[in-house]
Amino acid sequence: MFLDFFDLREEPFGMTPDPAYLYSGRTHGEALASLSLGIADNRGFFALIAEPGMGKTTLLYQLLEDLRDSTRTVLVSQTQCNPREFIEYILQGLGADVNGMGLVAMHGVLNEILFEELLAGKRFVLVVDEAQNLDDSVLETVRMLSNFETHNTKLLQIILAGQPPLAAKLAQPGLSQLRQRIAVLTHLEPFTVEETGYYIEHRLKVAGYSGEPIFDAASIRLIARNSKGIPRNINNLCYTSLLLASIRSLRTVTLETVQEAMKRLDMESLVPEPLAMADSPAAPVASAVAAPVASAAGAGASRPRPVQMTAANKKDRPSNGYLTYDAGRKITRPNWPVRSAILAVVLLSGPLFLAILGRSELGLAKTSDIFHHASRSLSPQIFADQSEGAIASYDAEPQDTRGGQVLTVMAGPQQTLKELSLRYLGHFDSDLSKKIRALNPDLKDPDHLEAGQLIRIPLPPGAMKKVNDTADAAPSLSEASGNLIAKFSAFLRGRKYRQQEQ
Repeated sequence: MFLDFFDLREEPFGMTPDPAYLYSGRTHGEALASLSLGIADNRGFFALIAEPGMGKTTLLYQLLEDLRDSTRTVLVSQTQCNPREFIEYILQGLGADVNGMGLVAMHGVLNEILFEELLAGKRFVLVVDEAQNLDDSVLETVRMLSNFETHNTKLLQIILAGQPPLAAKLAQPGLSQLRQRIAVLTHLEPFTVEETGYYIEHRLKVAGYSGEPIFDAASIRLIARNSKGIPRNINNLCYTSLLLASIRSLRTVTLETVQEAMKRLDMESLVPEPLAMADSPAAPVASAVAAPVASAAGAGASRPRPVQMTAANKKDRPSNGYLTYDAGRKITRPNWPVRSAILAVVLLSGPLFLAILGRSELGLAKTSDIFHHASRSLSPQIFADQSEGAIASYDAEPQDTRGGQVLTVMAGPQQTLKELSLRYLGHFDSDLSKKIRALNPDLKDPDHLEAGQLIRIPLPPGAMKKVNDTADAAPSLSEASGNLIAKFSAFLRGRKYRQQEQ
């Protein structure tokens, strides 16, 4: 740790909203003063808008600290809630027992507490942080709370603090009554280069540093530019820079040290490049489509890059249609006779085949092996970036197990477990859902499957239904095309068409 190296009492660039480290710069100081004076004048309603990382919560904590002796305060930060839960959070912050209490009763308890604080000579301030997450119904509840008043004073003052989407919500016509009640609207802006230097100096001084400046002028300018003046970003860069400087026994953080810290914090540099075919003229197109398809197939780890084919090594290239990569992986090109036959089918059945390709349930058409080959023939680059594990583990035909047949299917975009069950079984209920979850322990949310996710579905022996027999079947034109493709696949592979006719 660099604390001893730089003679620091505590971490100067921590991530917690400690009000002791609040730097009252240009907009931060103005915002704090506006809120304090507005509360003192009993204005009733306030709004604080700031981008993420601007120190909004730290400023609120400082405000609550300033009001502690003269004001009863409650801070609510759990804002993804309904109106009842919102009132519960307020009463829990006041120490009230709300167990078994109805919404009307809770409003009555809150009103009693507000009158007690008024009689005691104290104001009551409710601070709602991350208010951009509040549902419109909760915002209407907030508006109604502002009606808690006597003929000459407000019993409750409310501060709504949040990110810019909060301003967009308050600007909605349906919330005009709430917007009209806001007496003070303030916002926070990023630091300038000069303010960034003062901010860094202030935090080091609060942490106990009293020596010569640690950050030189060039490093501060680079931090200000790279962080865009956002305090949270400044903290991250300063922390990493101090860590690197202490490791290298440097008493001064220089431009080079900050540059190294920026590299350490660069997330984009850790994103693997899309896998591209080494000598294919379609490689630029492949790079544009490989990333989303790899995501759909569950691929996320970095992959070896393809070996660039040169005059020296092209003669050693295998003649069996493989491309060899530097980790020994191979991607097989589709058999050319098969591709030619498929293209003939495409030309003959033209509109029918393209209708199948155009359906939104494209992934479900993979129950036929011929579609798998046709897709690769028409756009081989699209499949180049899929992991071998994802492709090898996919089996479009049911497998017999002790408990019956198991069908492995691939989820399409925005499909749910219910839709897959209806498509392949013709029904869906809670018992089937439990069985599917048992076969798929990694299944997190049945209502939000990822495109390309492989799902195992339990089937009684011989109970598999054809896709075009379900309630969500395609039109008759697509049915005819699906049958044509399936039968042609059976002809090419010498396998029987094993789906049960129902």
